[in-house]
Amino acid sequence: MASLSFFLVGFLVLASEVSSLWKSSDGFEMEMEKEELLGLFDVMEALLDDSDWAKDHPQPCSETPWPGVQCEIGQDPPFYFHVTKIHIGPDILSPPCKISATISDSLLKLPYLKTFSVFNCFLTHPITLSPALFGSLSSLEHLALESNPALSGKIPSSLAKLASLRVLSLSQNNLEGNIPKEIGEMVILEQLDLSYNNLSGEVPEEIGDMENLTILDLSWNTLDGQLPSTLGQLQLLQKADLGSNKLVGRIPPDLGMVKRLVLLDLSNNLLTGPIPETLSGLDHLEYLIVDHNPFNAMIPHSVWQLKKLQTMSFSGCGLRGTLPNFSTPLEHLSSLSLDNNNLTGAIPSNIGSLPSLDHLNLSNNKLSGEVLLPESFIERLGMRLDIRGNNGLCTSNQLNQKKVSMYFEAPVCLNSTTEPRSDETLAWHHQHHQPNEPERTKPYENRLKETSHAPWFCPNINCLLAFFPSFFSMFISNYF
Repeated sequence: MASLSFFLVGFLVLASEVSSLWKSSDGFEMEMEKEELLGLFDVMEALLDDSDWAKDHPQPCSETPWPGVQCEIGQDPPFYFHVTKIHIGPDILSPPCKISATISDSLLKLPYLKTFSVFNCFLTHPITLSPALFGSLSSLEHLALESNPALSGKIPSSLAKLASLRVLSLSQNNLEGNIPKEIGEMVILEQLDLSYNNLSGEVPEEIGDMENLTILDLSWNTLDGQLPSTLGQLQLLQKADLGSNKLVGRIPPDLGMVKRLVLLDLSNNLLTGPIPETLSGLDHLEYLIVDHNPFNAMIPHSVWQLKKLQTMSFSGCGLRGTLPNFSTPLEHLSSLSLDNNNLTGAIPSNIGSLPSLDHLNLSNNKLSGEVLLPESFIERLGMRLDIRGNNGLCTSNQLNQKKVSMYFEAPVCLNSTTEPRSDETLAWHHQHHQPNEPERTKPYENRLKETSHAPWFCPNINCLLAFFPSFFSMFISNYF
């Protein structure tokens, strides 16, 4: 009992000391250090259109909280509350951001801040990022300034001094200039999103030093130059989106070393071929989107071996060659876009046996031959199957009459009595199908053109009289 009493007395003494520390000169209990509390008031006053915010939230960590502010109790005595998160965004409607919103230098008075996010706040009043502002926030882990059209200027290189930063998102602003090379010093950064800005210049090679990076999004800027081969060093990278820039040259073969990559988007650039065979190393790739690049090359056979692939888009890439025989099971492939290229040859009928395929666009190529896709596949996809703009394709009369969709328009093959292939006969067809397609599979207009040059072909009676006078003389004498 004596020891218990001694413990209770000690606890009460400690509590009284802590309580006394929380008494301000005005007599009310303080839950934060005065300097940090006043710093928070300055930051909120610079952002929000509410001059009474400080009066309405004198104890923002406890009795008068605000949804955009979060706090944690310090680990060392006297156990003050510390602001660890400030979030301003459209999910918090009141109060709104002021028209002249800005980021106060008092942010530096919040040394325990871990998250600072401002969304859709800087709309009309121009604002830039101060080089001196973020360098001293040693605890900051998450910095997100997104959808702020009035946020302009350059990305300060001092951001690289944020030694604890794991997420940096500056997307959908009006930032300009180069990506600073110092960004490679952010070795613990996991997510970098600079998309939808006006950034220019080359992608710095130093980006390959960011060994913990899992998400890299530089899309929708005006970046130029070649893709750095150092991207192959990012062994933890899962998403790489550099689409909609002005990148030139070839895809670096080293990119195939990024084994954990799930999404690769290089669309809408000026990249050229050949496409590296090393992409076969992307064992976990699910989304390959490289449309609208002047590759003018063939798709490497190795790309069709990516078994986890769900979406592949090579639209408008000047692709040459023929479609592969889809003997390798791409059981997860759901969308395949190869439209607006220069692909030739027939459509492999076993493409219709891919179990997950739900969208197939082969329009505007130079494909030819009879369409021998399974009827069940054609009807299931409907308007998600597009073969328009291939003048060499034709279909059976029965399939043509069904009018499956406006995207499945092709003339009837001349003298074709072929029924649409069922799933049961599809396997037999591939075992016995020869490289030289029989005459009946040629499009009607091509066969007509070929036969029109044959010496025995005559379009009218005068032609026949000229070639066979003796035959017609005998015919007339016998019957007339």
